[in-house]
Amino acid sequence: MSDPLGLIGSAGGMGQMPGGIGGSVQKPGVNGPDFKAVLMGNLKEVNALQQDATRAAEDLITGKRDDIEGVIAATDKADTAFKMLQAMRNQVMQAYDEVKQMRV
Repeated sequence: MSDPLGLIGSAGGMGQMPGGIGGSVQKPGVNGPDFKAVLMGNLKEVNALQQDATRAAEDLITGKRDDIEGVIAATDKADTAFKMLQAMRNQVMQAYDEVKQMRV
């Protein structure tokens, strides 16, 4: 899978998974960011990309810019980041449902 945003494998990226290929499993709180920090960082990044795409579209409509390719690229980048965030959310919800079904 290609990573057009550079989020997979980067420090604090959305696709960063402990114990991945060539990686090692880290204990929580040891030399790594916690889940909340990673999630909040990703939310802020997706929000910034969506704001950039909106600003680019508004600038195109008002005539402040004339490069439609740049607007399309910004919109696609924001769309891809949002879809990655939704996929992460769906995985978290699926994991929560599995934990919720466990008998103690």
